[in-house]
Amino acid sequence: MTDQLLTNQLVTARPTDTGRTAAAIVLAVVLWGSAFIAIRVVGHSLSPAPMALLRLGVAAAALTALVLVKGAARVRLSRTSLLLVGAYAVLWLAGYTVALNAGERFIDAGTAALLVNLAPLMVAFGAGRFLREGFSRPLITGSLVALGGAAIIATGATAQRNVAGVLLCVLAAVLYAAGVLIQKVALRNVDGLTAIWLGCVIATVVLLPWAPQLVGELRVAPAGAILATVYMGIFPTAIGFTAWAYALRRTDAGRLTATTYAVPAVSVLLSWLVLAEIPTVYSLVGGAVCLTGVAISRRR
Repeated sequence: MTDQLLTNQLVTARPTDTGRTAAAIVLAVVLWGSAFIAIRVVGHSLSPAPMALLRLGVAAAALTALVLVKGAARVRLSRTSLLLVGAYAVLWLAGYTVALNAGERFIDAGTAALLVNLAPLMVAFGAGRFLREGFSRPLITGSLVALGGAAIIATGATAQRNVAGVLLCVLAAVLYAAGVLIQKVALRNVDGLTAIWLGCVIATVVLLPWAPQLVGELRVAPAGAILATVYMGIFPTAIGFTAWAYALRRTDAGRLTATTYAVPAVSVLLSWLVLAEIPTVYSLVGGAVCLTGVAISRRR
């Protein structure tokens, strides 16, 4: 019995697994950071709900193809597991996406990223309270440091802030946090690929009432906006959320979500490279502080 436990511990701690988990986290953070840029590009062509429908529909199609190729289409879930997947699909994949799309119509991407990144603190305290992950000093310290870095980035934002946009992004953060906590429980009995695949399918179905509006807007939308939305469906959603689910199944929800404080820093860098927007001193300093906070939160 003792030998078996020791073997299990050694297998759990394999460097290969640790490296894959770290790579999955980095991939999710980079792709999610790019989504803030893409939303701003598409926001003038597609309304919030139709944009979310197209994004999630593309993700659902891509993941369905992947599941069929892997031969994992035969899924047997308990009623509880299915309800949990459905709950996080509605709250996070559908609700969060629509709220963020709407929020970025009023405020700039940097401020939106800051407000959405209130979610990691909510997750950290929610996971400590409800999932019994505890409240480690590095997690709390790192989260507060990273939040301060995000605040520095927002201080340098030049776009005018709007109360409606702020409220919508705060709502997105609440939905994000609730979705992560529910997903963490669902992943105890569901593998990551199945969870995100079914989640995207359910979220797409929930948004189908906006299909007629989407069809009408696609007729006049520029090709660039459509391609950017397809990009969000395949990369930040299908690939990004699959990578996230892989890491979440192997990491405490609080510690993992703290790494998303790096998203505003990634957004600033990508806006510099893709949109030729030169970052301010606030953005550079804030990005460095964000990454420092993430490094602190990852310590055990």
